[in-house]
Amino acid sequence: MIDLARGPQCHAHSRAEIASETGARPTPRTSSPRGKRGGDVAAWSLAVAACLWIGLCTGIGPLYWAQQGLAQFSWLNAVIMVLAFGVSLGVVVALVRWSRGQRVWPQTWSHARFTRAVGRAALRLVPSRLANSPRFRTAIRRMERWRIVATRHLGYGLVRITDRRWKIGTILCLGWLWVPVTLLSAFGADIRSQIREFSWAYNQWAGMRQPYIGFFSFVPMDIYPTAHYMWPTDPTYLTDQHNIVLTVLYGAVAGVSRYLSGSNDLGIVVLSLGQCLFAAYCCASCADRFLNLSWRREARTVASVEDPRVERFTPRDPMRPERGMRPHGALSAHEHDTMTQTTPAGPVARCVIMLFFLTCPLVLFSTISLTKSPVFAFAFVWWFSLGYELHMTQRPAHGCRGRIRPRTGTVVAMAVSTCVMMISAKYAWYLIVIQVVLLVISDRRRWRTYLVALALPALLIHGAMALLFSSGMVIQGDPIESRGIQLQQIARVAKLNPAGIPDSARELLAPIFNLDQMGDSYFQQDADPVKSSGIQSKKVSYRWRSVSKDDMRDFNRAWWQIVRANPRIAMDAFLAKCFGYFDVNDQPYVPMAYYLTNDYVTDWSTWIKYWQPGWRTTVAQRARAVGAIPVLGWIVHGNFYVILTLLLGAAEVIGRRWRILAWHVPLLLLMGVMITSPANNFERHMLPVAFVFGFVALTYWRESQPRTAPSAKLEA
Repeated sequence: MIDLARGPQCHAHSRAEIASETGARPTPRTSSPRGKRGGDVAAWSLAVAACLWIGLCTGIGPLYWAQQGLAQFSWLNAVIMVLAFGVSLGVVVALVRWSRGQRVWPQTWSHARFTRAVGRAALRLVPSRLANSPRFRTAIRRMERWRIVATRHLGYGLVRITDRRWKIGTILCLGWLWVPVTLLSAFGADIRSQIREFSWAYNQWAGMRQPYIGFFSFVPMDIYPTAHYMWPTDPTYLTDQHNIVLTVLYGAVAGVSRYLSGSNDLGIVVLSLGQCLFAAYCCASCADRFLNLSWRREARTVASVEDPRVERFTPRDPMRPERGMRPHGALSAHEHDTMTQTTPAGPVARCVIMLFFLTCPLVLFSTISLTKSPVFAFAFVWWFSLGYELHMTQRPAHGCRGRIRPRTGTVVAMAVSTCVMMISAKYAWYLIVIQVVLLVISDRRRWRTYLVALALPALLIHGAMALLFSSGMVIQGDPIESRGIQLQQIARVAKLNPAGIPDSARELLAPIFNLDQMGDSYFQQDADPVKSSGIQSKKVSYRWRSVSKDDMRDFNRAWWQIVRANPRIAMDAFLAKCFGYFDVNDQPYVPMAYYLTNDYVTDWSTWIKYWQPGWRTTVAQRARAVGAIPVLGWIVHGNFYVILTLLLGAAEVIGRRWRILAWHVPLLLLMGVMITSPANNFERHMLPVAFVFGFVALTYWRESQPRTAPSAKLEA
């Protein structure tokens, strides 16, 4: 066992036994040509399928913008689809070729030729008399030297101010300071329901008798309707609709705020400030691990001088660590792989990632948005970086015996981040379970670590929730919430072709839904109206007051009968509900800017609405305006990062990077969550993928470098 806190005890071994301490792949075992070809075909088939899905979603986008369907599919949609597929597949091919050291661009597009061409074009704009002047040429050379020196110092300074977690956290706190100071908070209908639920529950605990009253009563469980058959006999008003832990936390803070100030607003501002600080810690911790490889600092201070790599590498410039290392003599492939993957990121990567976190509206508005998804997203960012550390320390360095034991702080942080994910999103349970299975298979020697850091916290929280549900203290969420695709398909058929619903299906659905109301309330972007979500003045399509558990058993059978009788309309309903997540041209149905200026902020709040209202409106409008710019506006939308992450994943599959893919599978699962979520292109569902995309790209760069060229620069 090797403890990172003590450093590895290394012994001399042959160069053939060199294995990267970062989990770099050893020399692969030889396989039969037929097996290799079969694996390549399977990998490329998955990549092509991903590109076809992106092309389909992009091609059909204009149809659903015009409230049409597949029946109106035309040659223009086909052209868009083919172009999107070609671009997507071209990106995957370019990534794969680059990772293998093959040429991506034509030789005529080389950087040197491009620079010379630009220089010649610039000289043509200068009068020949001036261009041939010795003074002019001297000035040009001097400016070039100044540019090189300035770039070098700027890169050195950028590395220095981001080489520790506390420095990155300080930069984020200062860069985000204007958000909580000028905007205070952002929220929607969820926190209002959470506060109402807790208030009713607190009154119940305080001794106030609050029976369910009667059949036509309207209580908090009727807003996002939970079927009455799920209500306990003894009245309770806490539900898991918005995650019970967050409901209790938000409701308790709002209750204290009402006691101290007479309104909920002070508590809401405090919650937003706390979330902003939590976000800064999570993002700083993640950036420190990916940019600086922070776990190496402890091991490096006590590294054994017997490690032969110590004599093989020296800094390019001792005063400028961002320039990386240079080798002494020839290196083996594994030695070069080790040094490349364990070199801190250079100034370019740091600049891009820090600019994203400091300027992107997705991040800025999420820091103060009390909508549960940002909490999960920032916890996921933290969790994702801990997984990267575990991935990079899977195997000991050259000559080291035993296996690497993760740092205690890493295991504790993984457990805490898992808990935060579990209490902020219901689907985190499925994500963690699948991840534990994959990790135990891919890294069997650390199975105890994964059980303690992942499985145990998830089981404890899931078990506690099950106990609360079974005891009647908390009302479990209605299972109808997870049937968004099925509801949209039934509702679209009820709207466009009610006569096409089989009589047997009508009979089975009669106790569950009013099909006439279902068709009237259908909205292709969102399934909430079909589920009768909202206040009292709403169409009652879901019979949540009278439906029984036995009635729900027939739902799937009725749904299948309707889909089988109306396949095209059902496919339209499915695609219309999820295409926006994979269509870069689609504007978000609910952007993060919505939570700044919706009615709950401008009307329901007591004094938040009077705090810089003009500035709040200006910020939201400018964010929407930037997002509406063709092409350039893509970088502030979540679906842009979802698509790029999917393409990077396809390239990793083709490269057979199974170990890192085991940690990237949660990103694919989150895309599945987007597809099954109630709404199309709901930006807050894409936050986790968008936040970690830069780190996923950096990981791909690092793992591709050894295959690019052994003499390449060792810095990002």
